[in-house]
Amino acid sequence: MSEGSSAPRPQQLVTNLLKEILDAEVQTEVCPPWLMRPGRAECGQVWVPIAAIYHALTGQALPEVAPPRERRRIDIVARYPDGRTQAFEVDERQHFTGARATTFPLYPPEVALGYDKQVWWTRSRDLTGREPGGGFARACPPLFPQRGGRHQQRAFRDALADLVPPQYGWLPAVRIGDFQIPAGTATEQATSLRSLLQRKDGPPPQFLRST
Repeated sequence: MSEGSSAPRPQQLVTNLLKEILDAEVQTEVCPPWLMRPGRAECGQVWVPIAAIYHALTGQALPEVAPPRERRRIDIVARYPDGRTQAFEVDERQHFTGARATTFPLYPPEVALGYDKQVWWTRSRDLTGREPGGGFARACPPLFPQRGGRHQQRAFRDALADLVPPQYGWLPAVRIGDFQIPAGTATEQATSLRSLLQRKDGPPPQFLRST
């Protein structure tokens, strides 16, 4: 590694690998309108669990119309040749918090996910009380105005990205934790990530290229 160079961030690394192993159009930092500021109308059949998650995080009732200031992006979106779409999120340390652990028991039992929810839930519980401070814990009004609001906001948005897209025909959301990103050469990393994604509700097998 030359002086002044640095390794890519987890999201960039995963993006590069997905472009190699997926037969798909891969976009980054995008968001469909219905996930930008989802309210009752946008959430559809998952409004009740979404509202319950918000109440568990804040003690407040979720407004049926989202405030204009609320907006977000999805890390990576894959569009497959058959027209189907799937969200990929790359979760670094700040996504595993007590707030995130609060969300999982409120997921509908039938929800399909392209990752192991139990692993995420366990890691979030294990790291509860060791959440990053500073800007990672700042207040985020209007929905999360209290101290620690950013942790609550991040957990809530992660839940939205898991639960809302299937209402619009998207495939189950895939999450890749920074602790799952393999080391080694680019070829070894691609092979390891492909193996990780070979799971029920992951990318369609026919669109996973051999490495």
